[in-house]
Amino acid sequence: MTLWPLLGALGVTLVALLLERVLRLLQLLSDSSDRFGFVAELAANLVPHYLGLTLPTAFFIALFMVVSRLNEGSEIDALLASGVSLSRLAAPYLALAAVLTLISLVLFGFVQPYSRYTYRAVLHQAQSAGWNGLVQARTFLSPDPSLTLTADNVDATGQRLQRLFIREVLTDGREQVTTAASGQLVRSPDGRSVTLQMRDGQQLSTSAGGRARVLTFESFSLELPLSGAEKLLRPRGGDERELTLSELLKSAGDPNSVIPRATLMAELWARLARTFCLPLLPLLALPLGLSAKRGGRAPGIIIAGLLLLFFQHMLALGQGLAADGKAPALLGVGAPFLVFAGICIGIFASSRKRPGETPVSRLAERIGEVIRRLTPRRRPKAEAAA
Repeated sequence: MTLWPLLGALGVTLVALLLERVLRLLQLLSDSSDRFGFVAELAANLVPHYLGLTLPTAFFIALFMVVSRLNEGSEIDALLASGVSLSRLAAPYLALAAVLTLISLVLFGFVQPYSRYTYRAVLHQAQSAGWNGLVQARTFLSPDPSLTLTADNVDATGQRLQRLFIREVLTDGREQVTTAASGQLVRSPDGRSVTLQMRDGQQLSTSAGGRARVLTFESFSLELPLSGAEKLLRPRGGDERELTLSELLKSAGDPNSVIPRATLMAELWARLARTFCLPLLPLLALPLGLSAKRGGRAPGIIIAGLLLLFFQHMLALGQGLAADGKAPALLGVGAPFLVFAGICIGIFASSRKRPGETPVSRLAERIGEVIRRLTPRRRPKAEAAA
């Protein structure tokens, strides 16, 4: 019953995050000769990262919706009346949380480090993928470090250009600017260069003495080099986020590690905290879901969202302090985790005697009352017709 809402929440959140990132990548790689292939590969390597971000939130939303739906149908009331305790009701959700914790441990500990490095490697390759002899409209190209080319209009083949502008830095440091009404790119037989055949243009250059000279031409040819992709030379492990859990522990005990020990330990404890927060979410979702029958679903979602946001921000702050050596890693990361765990356990414990009756649920009811007062009520159809 919880699996499908969980998959639905994960799917919607992942698609939304990936679409936003894909649009940025398309803009970033607009000069690349194979940008669509690169973007697809980059998006695939972003899935583990966004999955780790969205899993706790999606799991809580799924639990909350399932519990509130059962409560609205009085199914939970019937179970409680038959002698089933709140702890027994939470057992299946805690078992599911344990499974997701194992998945999250593999995700944070081993999958994300490799996918993060692969993402950076592909992005580096895409940004330095060179030029394949095609041009896009209103895009600045640099097939050579000393040359910049752009055109206002380009046909569908990317080879017929209109209103060209070329800036070239000569070997002696002088600049040469060429403009043309139209041009065409012709690839050489060996495939190592292209020839730009321009028509009706001008070329502005300076002599060695600094005097400007303008050359008007009807036709002019310029040979442009084709450049290939560069390789990512840096091996994996230059960033602590690219290390697996076992590699973090090994590097933390290595006195010759290039990454400070405080940074490594902060990363290690932060990953474990993000992993083991999942078993705490059923303890929060069950009482808030039970209180949704009276106060509505919106207040519970708002309160839980604020708690999760507070936990994530405090965890990031503690990790930053620990990485800078301003606080012990166990304290900087452990304190936010213990506070969040204390809140979840306290809410669940206070709801065992009277399910749904907690200080948070009472706050949720008050928020629900405020929302209902601020929301305009619709008049009945009969009254409106009269």
